[in-house]
Amino acid sequence: MRAAPDKRTGRNCVYRMEDAALAAFAVFTTQSPSFLAYQRTMEQTRGQSNAQTLFGMSRVPTDNCVRKMLDPVAPSHLFPLFTQIFEALNAGGHIDPFRVSLEASEDGPGRLLIALDGTAYHSSHTIHCGQCTRIEHQNGAVSYQHTAITPVIVAPGLSRVIPLEPEFIVPQDGHDKQDCETAAAKRWLTTTAGRYRDQHVTVLGDDLYSRQPLCEQILAAGLHFLLVCKPSSHPTLYEEVEGLARAGGVTTHEITRRKGKQTFIDTYRFAAELPLRAGLDALAVHWLELTTTDAGGQTIYHNAWVTRHTIHPGNVAALAAAARARWGIENGANNTLKTKGYHFEHNFGHGKKHLSSLLATLNLLAFLLHTVQEMTSHKYRLLRASLPTRQTFFDGSSGFRVGSP
Repeated sequence: MRAAPDKRTGRNCVYRMEDAALAAFAVFTTQSPSFLAYQRTMEQTRGQSNAQTLFGMSRVPTDNCVRKMLDPVAPSHLFPLFTQIFEALNAGGHIDPFRVSLEASEDGPGRLLIALDGTAYHSSHTIHCGQCTRIEHQNGAVSYQHTAITPVIVAPGLSRVIPLEPEFIVPQDGHDKQDCETAAAKRWLTTTAGRYRDQHVTVLGDDLYSRQPLCEQILAAGLHFLLVCKPSSHPTLYEEVEGLARAGGVTTHEITRRKGKQTFIDTYRFAAELPLRAGLDALAVHWLELTTTDAGGQTIYHNAWVTRHTIHPGNVAALAAAARARWGIENGANNTLKTKGYHFEHNFGHGKKHLSSLLATLNLLAFLLHTVQEMTSHKYRLLRASLPTRQTFFDGSSGFRVGSP
């Protein structure tokens, strides 16, 4: 919480800003809304609490005090922590399992895949603030929403993801229009992508991201992209694909594979140097399509992507697998945040300025901390295998007490 705004004076400064931030972080880390109240009782009865021994708080503030103190603090004050944790994981070799090889000519340890997607973490018809997105519905009703892009590092075959610093979709100064997901993605690239440029990053995203301005910005940032591309949003590109197919200019490559007793046929089609949109300034991209059928010919899966990675029969399956890893942001991140104890969509405190987004960032940091523990600590993995929830670490039934290591 370096340089976090603190306008309190005199008797209002009973608690440190660090105590307020650590208190909120402790709630998300222990996944226990009643954690702070229990710690204050423990402090009164035993003279010490887990809030002090584990989280380093000097005093345990009340919930209302935490919300009031943190409301003026922008979430960007916490963003450097994501980079520091990534660098520590990378230095320890824990990022290596996420690296993939997409081109035979690439040198180095392999590419990292960063998936981008937006997710809502607050919605209400009554509670709102100046940072909310206003949504007018067809029936005339109005609702208010907070949304964020929650980038994560993903890899084919890995259910675990590594969350990176988010970008919040909020009204921007000097702009009349409401903020949107693509604008937030551009800001994330501007402010954050440079930190990961040396990691040979390929950006993954759905069809919303495969528009030329965003693709050009990804390339300008020194990154690659592998993005979903639908016919409905890219008519010019698909007209070119159809023309090439009639002339025999689309390459087809089939792979038959077995999974248990079932047989599947993966049919890849790809073509190079196609215009992403109409116009002389259209960005040239490579197009890749995958259709998976079963032994009876029924289609099991179909999707298509655009990229600047060179495509050939030797790497087409790896490229498609990398593109499909994008679902890790839904299954391994957003769904986990909403259904596995983090209660990401719960209104922990809305505030008038930054409280909602700051608490969401602290929740993401708790998710990152748990991920780091799972990646680096054998003892933690053993405990998680025997205890049903993370909250069990901190309640009386697990035997956890003040000063426990």
